[in-house]
Amino acid sequence: MPLELITIRCLRDNYAYLLHGETGTALVDAPEAAPILSELDRRGWGLDMILLTHHHGDHIDGVPEIVARTGAQVAGAAADAHRLPPLDARVAPGQPFEVLGEAVDVIDVSGHTVGHVAFHFPKSGYAFTADSLMAMGCGRLFEGDAAMMWDSLTRLNALPGETLICSGHDYCATNGAFALSVDPDNDALRERLAGTEADRLPCSPATLAEERATNPFLRVKELRKNLDMEDAPDVEVFARLRSMKDNF
Repeated sequence: MPLELITIRCLRDNYAYLLHGETGTALVDAPEAAPILSELDRRGWGLDMILLTHHHGDHIDGVPEIVARTGAQVAGAAADAHRLPPLDARVAPGQPFEVLGEAVDVIDVSGHTVGHVAFHFPKSGYAFTADSLMAMGCGRLFEGDAAMMWDSLTRLNALPGETLICSGHDYCATNGAFALSVDPDNDALRERLAGTEADRLPCSPATLAEERATNPFLRVKELRKNLDMEDAPDVEVFARLRSMKDNF
């Protein structure tokens, strides 16, 4: 059985995620403590581990209070340890790592920041991508460059299509509007946006297959003609799209 997945809205537009199984409970990212502790209390769960994707405050600021209340262990990227809260486990891409009895793949998804990681739970079919691959979008390039982010998205795009992509923010309105501006004839995108507007579906998670069909940053091959870049390398098309989104 896959681990139970609970999506928690935090701050204005952040997501945190609880994972629960027979051996305990884990949290991915901690934007703020109150809604996470409230959900744990409501379900009568303790907390065993916190997984951190990157160092930005809207992903880590809740850690001290949550640790003080629950005694949870904290895991994050060894390469980013100097900018994260104190870590009990330092992880790295390719390093064996287990959470709640399930083997986890740590994936380098640098671009938004350098040292950003994603956590892939192959057995349960979840990938926690935070501010790398996002719902109908990708993170801004604050520390990395377009080539770095394109490599990261390519790694994530190699996961099975049924993988649930659990991203870090609800940016559906702006991401969706931009996607439609560059991909106006995409029926799957229009259907997804209609579902979001009707509040029938949460913005995240969504399957990788759905992102492949609606996310412009995974559709560079399909969109190169729309951008008059038919002979350009994929990374250049991606860079153009990212620049257009920055100024959208």
